[in-house]
Amino acid sequence: MNAPARLAGDVAESVIHSIYSVPGMHCAGCMAKVERGLSGLSGVTSARANLTARTVEVIHAETVETPDIVAALAAAGFEAQPRVIAEEAPSAVKPLLAPLAVAAFACMNVMLLSVSIWSGAEGTTRAMFHWLSAAIGVPAIVFAGRPFFSSALAALKRGRTNMDVPISIGVTLATTLSLYETVTGGADAWFDGTLMLLLFLLAGRVLDAMMRDRARAGVDALLRQAASGAMVVEADGTTRWVAAPALAPGMVMRIAAGERLAADGRIVRGESRFDQALLTGESAPVPASGNDPVHAGTLNIDAPVDVEVTAAGQDTALAEIARLMEAAGQSRSAYVRIADRASRLYAPAVHTLAALSFAGWMVAGAGVYHSLVIAIAVLIITCPCALGLAVPVAQVVSAGALMRRGILVKDGSAMERLAEVDRAMLDKTGTLTLGRPVPDEAALAMLSPDEASVALALSSNSRHPLSLGLAQALAARGVKAAELEGVGEQAGRGVSARWQGQAVSLGRPVAAEGMATALSVGDAPVKVIGFADRLRPDAQAALAELAGLGIECSILSGDAVPAVATVARETGLTARAGASPADKQETIGVFQKAGRKVLMVGDGLNDGPALAAADASIAPGSASDVGRQASDFVFTGESLLALPRAVRASRRTMRVVRQNFVLAIGYNVLAVPLAIAGFVTPLVAAIAMSTSSLIVVANSLRLNGAAR
Repeated sequence: MNAPARLAGDVAESVIHSIYSVPGMHCAGCMAKVERGLSGLSGVTSARANLTARTVEVIHAETVETPDIVAALAAAGFEAQPRVIAEEAPSAVKPLLAPLAVAAFACMNVMLLSVSIWSGAEGTTRAMFHWLSAAIGVPAIVFAGRPFFSSALAALKRGRTNMDVPISIGVTLATTLSLYETVTGGADAWFDGTLMLLLFLLAGRVLDAMMRDRARAGVDALLRQAASGAMVVEADGTTRWVAAPALAPGMVMRIAAGERLAADGRIVRGESRFDQALLTGESAPVPASGNDPVHAGTLNIDAPVDVEVTAAGQDTALAEIARLMEAAGQSRSAYVRIADRASRLYAPAVHTLAALSFAGWMVAGAGVYHSLVIAIAVLIITCPCALGLAVPVAQVVSAGALMRRGILVKDGSAMERLAEVDRAMLDKTGTLTLGRPVPDEAALAMLSPDEASVALALSSNSRHPLSLGLAQALAARGVKAAELEGVGEQAGRGVSARWQGQAVSLGRPVAAEGMATALSVGDAPVKVIGFADRLRPDAQAALAELAGLGIECSILSGDAVPAVATVARETGLTARAGASPADKQETIGVFQKAGRKVLMVGDGLNDGPALAAADASIAPGSASDVGRQASDFVFTGESLLALPRAVRASRRTMRVVRQNFVLAIGYNVLAVPLAIAGFVTPLVAAIAMSTSSLIVVANSLRLNGAAR
């Protein structure tokens, strides 16, 4: 989707919808500033920032143009540009890795040099170690501190503050004072403490960025499902390749068998079957012929067709699903709201404390140097490192424990939401079931040995999902494949050959409900073999455990009513069938408005918006790329017992997170008064700050056994 894009439906025609990329957003306080900066712009109806995608969605009048919005965001302190949704978002982690590595390397070396000073080195030896520390520390501080310095400078240029301003001031003052001590032969220098501060700050920011990169990958994976272009039929009958962005309504695409569509359209020539799991989740191919609609990203299975384009680019159903996913992807964590409030209070509170400490000690007659040292200690000791690590460290430790049990955590903040869920919506195909067609055992038992041998030989020559399932089942029964002659496969009709002089074939039955294939051997009666999708192992036990955890479950599927009804009877769950991606998202929204916390468990492309909109989401490892990317958790095994295991681990994780917050806040309550009273040097402040962070980390390590 390109920005801006005109809104459809009940929104006035003169109002348009734009999405702008704002890469400088890195905290909840930034979100608030972006939204406030746009809300005062005449003609803007609403502005909603998305921290995960680092974008802002703006609804505005046509009179408000891109330069106006970019200028308003620049005035708020943020560079911005129109977002092209098909473009892959840049990684938030990569720019932080080099500063983190430099801070870690320099911190270790300077700490080693500081050991001699702490041991009582005096005179020339002490001065030499200070100069060596300065030679290593100053360039490292300048380089590793760039993410904070650039952010703080951008805010100050526009008369604003953010959380990076007091950090930058503390780092700069501590480094400057350390250089002064080194040049004048003073007793103290605090390069080690400054580097330690940057190391912990960068570590917390990298952990957060890793989670956000994973969360943003879902939209990119979805948009890759569409073809990059199509062969377009000209008026004179010739064809030419047209890239997807250049396709327009009215063009006629020629879609070969096995090719994906690059745009939405309607069939104007030919007939075929299409894999539409992207939109409906239905595993069985759907037949389509004259004037039937088909959609971008779906796969043409059987035969070539000509398709007149009805929607391309940002107007396709695929792009709409991407928009739904991105709009739903904003974090709903209570800790984001806490960070929002804290970001507004932190900078002015720290500046005030440091200024009052400096002024108070000056009035008391301590002198500029001593008063400045105390002010720096206040700035450093109030650094929210422990508070910043309270959540991501607990999430990472718990994620590691879950990974060892076959559950991958893609969005750490979802542990908070998963811990609170009381309603679970489960897709059918590939989620409650394995998503693999399995032939009916009774039908296989009715086959003669020769028929079974021929069926195995024919099915082994096709890549059709039903053929693959039949071949696997027959091979498991010890059947040996017959020797065939003249094997051939015709799109839409199946596989045919000759066996012992007789014509044999395996293909679509003339009339059959559900998934089925027909075996014909010579003049013998045609045998129709039905297929079904069986439940995952431990499905009933997993549903019982979820109920024991206070979570009510139901089925929400895009599959046809008969297939869903069968699984509903087997599991005893209530069900809704035939749900589109928007229907699934709407159903989840209804429960959320009623105050329920919803877990979505799905695997298909059509589940992407629902997975993103739910309070928490889980997908099996066999899910589509989009299903895996849009979900918060992925379980790699076949057992559904991964669901209650993830819930229990998340609840334990949130208990530890709350403990971490108590520890971090308690540290500040004890340490800040000591710093203000002058009992703490900048080095001791850095050590105290680091110790509080280590306590939080140690408490989080108890989660190594969380995935029991």
